[in-house]
This record gives sequence, C-alpha cells and structure tokens, in this order.
Amino acid sequence: MSFSSDIKQELNKTSNLANKELVKYELIGYLISGNIDVIGNNKIKFSTESDYNINRFSKLLSNLNINHQIDIVGKNFVITAKIGILNKIEEVVKIKDTVKIEDENKIKNENKIEILDKIEIKQNTIYLKDITEEKQENLKSIIRGLFLGAGSINNPERKYHLEIVLSNIENMKKIVKILGIFDIKVKTLETQNKYSIYIKESEEISKFLALIGASKAVLKFEDIRIQKQMRGKVNRLVNCETANLNKTINASIEQIEAIEKIQKAGKFNKLDDNLKEIAILRLENPDMSLIDLGKKLKTPIGKSGVNYRLKRIMEIAKNL
Repeated sequence: MSFSSDIKQELNKTSNLANKELVKYELIGYLISGNIDVIGNNKIKFSTESDYNINRFSKLLSNLNINHQIDIVGKNFVITAKIGILNKIEEVVKIKDTVKIEDENKIKNENKIEILDKIEIKQNTIYLKDITEEKQENLKSIIRGLFLGAGSINNPERKYHLEIVLSNIENMKKIVKILGIFDIKVKTLETQNKYSIYIKESEEISKFLALIGASKAVLKFEDIRIQKQMRGKVNRLVNCETANLNKTINASIEQIEAIEKIQKAGKFNKLDDNLKEIAILRLENPDMSLIDLGKKLKTPIGKSGVNYRLKRIMEIAKNL
C-alpha cells in the first residue's frame, strides 16, 4: 500500500461524522477537487481507485441524507449524486393537509442541507465562494476533503512531494489563501487543463498532514524525515573526511617527492636539523596529518609550524 493510501485509510476512519457542519465542509472539499465532474446543474460524478476514499465520500453523502449511487467502472469506483439545497419534500407532502403553512416551512428548513451557500455552479464547474472568515475547523475540513478528493503524496523515503489537483484556477487561489491562514506555504502549477497546488518542503508537508488530522501519518513522516536527515549528515561527514584525507595524501605525496629529490641530490644532510627531523617523520608516516606530525617531534609544534617546515623543504627541492 502506498503512503497516500495509508493516509486516506487513516482519514477514512476519522470519527467526526456526528458533526454535520464539519461533514458539509469536508464534502465541499471533495466537490472543488479535480476529480469531480458536474453533469447538468445539480448532478456530480466522483471516481477513484481507492475503496477507502469512495467509502469516505459515501459516508459524507449519507450523513447529509444525499441519495447517491456507487458503480464500478474498470478499476474505478464511481459515485453519482445530486447536490444542492435538498429538502425532504416527500415528508412535507405526506403531512401537508395536517399542518399550517408556517409549520410546513419549518419542516423544510429543518431538513435543508446548506451546501450551495458556500459554492456555486457555473457552466458545469463548481466554484468555492470566499469563506476565509469561516471557523478554522471548517476550513480544515475543506482541506481534508480536498486532499481525499484529489490529493497524493510520494513515499517520503524517496522524495518529498505532495500535490492536490483542483477543478479551476479560482478554487486554486482560494485554497492557497486558506492554507496561508495556517502558515502553510504551497506552490501552484497551471497548465491548459490542470490546476494544482504542491509542496516539496518536508516541514510544510508535515504541517499539512497535521492540519488535515492525519496524526499517524505525521509520526511516520517525521520518523522517515529524521532518518533521512541523519543519513545525509553521516554522508556529508564521510564525504568531508574523505576529501580531507585525499587532500592530506596528495600533499604528502608532493612532500615525499621533494624529500626524495633532495636525498638523490646528496643535499639531505645539509638540511637544518629541524627540517631533517620533519622530513624523516613524513617519510615514515605518509598518511599522517600535519597536526599529528607536529606531536611526534622531539619538541612538539603546531600545524602551522609543520606546514612551514615542509614548505621550506619543497622550496629547496624546487631550486635544485
């Protein structure tokens, strides 16, 4: 199972269905996603390969008393449903002769599902109205439904990439604005037939997962992120040590060649005692660092002192 599927399975088990307000906003998130097709003015079709996702969407519709139908088309589950301000007219008709007009209106209002007050349908496309002043819990529910509807995330062990496809550019801009309220930074992608938001920064992805209530996914994501950071740190240290070792070896080779040149020229014994001492140590310890060479001298000196003496030897060899 993919990391995306794990998250959607977790969100499918989110037990907030008793709160019809949150259910409504989560449904709105689905409706503005890129996987929704609008048929006519009040009929929608949603398709997905995820049984967890289709189950969640069905729960939302059922919770709001919206009739819907689930079909299987190839590898996809497809839900079709009517949306809008839905009234249980049948119940009103049954008791119409026994209630007053005001009572009838009261029954209608009690059974009304207000969805169209937050969205509008134009030319077979659903547009989200400006809802940035809504309660934060409602906004979180929209983002959760949106991710469930058309979101995906790569396995963080390979790379960091979260993306959500929206139905149009207006909805994309509104979602960017909503996520900004929660201090989550996203980038946008616009092509001829695709509008999406995406996140590549690991910290922002972690914040996003926490926002939509995927707490288990956050823990798993953070665990993977920390392990990757540790591996990266170890690799950098190893690379740095390797580079330093290569640098030491290359410098040592040049120093040994200079010493051997002086020896072949019969000039070695004419060197000052301090130069002869460091030269012998270098020949005996070709891999040793300057600091360690300095410690092995009869009178220990620091790195800069050793470097000065070896440079003097190389200058003498150069002039031979």
